[in-house]
Amino acid sequence: MRKTLLTALAAFMAFSINAQIETPAPSPAGSVYSKVGLTDVTIDYSRPKVKGRKIFGEGSDFLQPYGQLWRAGANAGSFLTISTDISFAGTPVKAGKYLIFATPGKDEWSVSLYSDLSLGGNVGGYDKSKEVALAKVKPTTLSNTVEALTYNIADLSADNTTATIQLAWSNVSVKVPIKVDFDAQVMASIEANTKVNPGNYVAAANYYLAAGKDLNQALKWMDMYLAVGENGKQFWNVHTKAQIQAKMGDKKGAKETAMKSLEMAKASPNGDFGYIKRNEDLIASLK
Repeated sequence: MRKTLLTALAAFMAFSINAQIETPAPSPAGSVYSKVGLTDVTIDYSRPKVKGRKIFGEGSDFLQPYGQLWRAGANAGSFLTISTDISFAGTPVKAGKYLIFATPGKDEWSVSLYSDLSLGGNVGGYDKSKEVALAKVKPTTLSNTVEALTYNIADLSADNTTATIQLAWSNVSVKVPIKVDFDAQVMASIEANTKVNPGNYVAAANYYLAAGKDLNQALKWMDMYLAVGENGKQFWNVHTKAQIQAKMGDKKGAKETAMKSLEMAKASPNGDFGYIKRNEDLIASLK
């Protein structure tokens, strides 16, 4: 019995020594991700909370006084990771991972990207020579308090070429514009993949149409695709051909093509997927 009790006690003591009680972190980890064009944009950071404190302002009464460099987060700082080169407020930045720093101000903030990740949140060791980009942006006063520091990748443009990196905390929001260029990547992909799979002619034609590039080439690719097998019965792609012709200024050809697409859409046993109206609208616009 004594041996059994000693064994149980030893086991309990070992468990007590090794066991850890998990409690919520004062500044919990946060992460936000978005695809901008063909670029993966990720921000990893720790989220300090207001907790009734005065955050940004003039003088030592504030947690983060104006004019003083800030790690733009808590703990080891905040990190921006980009999978391709971007423009950060007009400054070219190579693909990679960077620390984010900020210097708040009443009328203007400075937000920078820093290349030496080992610095972490040590603002005292900031080396200007390792700063890869610096943005000057105007802050916005928020009507509602943001309790925990929040980053967003916001304001994504319709053409997927621009967005903003937003930092919001307390009653302040700042946004830094970023821009991506994926045209060269798309063009290289078109060159490579249309040779391997003619089905990619549709994607290539659609890209040229949307980007306003060589429409004669777009029409050539679409005709090549529609000429293969039963592809000419795909009324949705026939409609795209009509759009290309319309954008080229060929109203007669566009109308004829749209009429073909319209008739096929009406006859489709599986539904028209909205292409009856699309064709009717396009035909009406060509009068």
